[in-house]
Amino acid sequence: MPEELVVVTVFGMDKPGIVAGITSVLAEYNANIVDIAQTVLRGIFTMTMVVDIGCARIGVEELREKLKRKGEELGVMVSVNHIDVFKYMQRV
Repeated sequence: MPEELVVVTVFGMDKPGIVAGITSVLAEYNANIVDIAQTVLRGIFTMTMVVDIGCARIGVEELREKLKRKGEELGVMVSVNHIDVFKYMQRV
């Protein structure tokens, strides 16, 4: 299958389990993390991932909903955008 990249961003107050919670959803649907960066600044957690869903058992819309719900459970905000949309948004 060809590569299909999405950008996943996570933002909220730092606490244990955020990375595990988000990445477990990705693993459940066979989504592959291509690149990842995270940081904690004064207790504020941020994570950005580039994820390949080309071989995943889930589409971008359903993944967005699953990760949004997981984020709500974890107390963080999660967004999922196709990489082309993300690149276009950054041009503005």
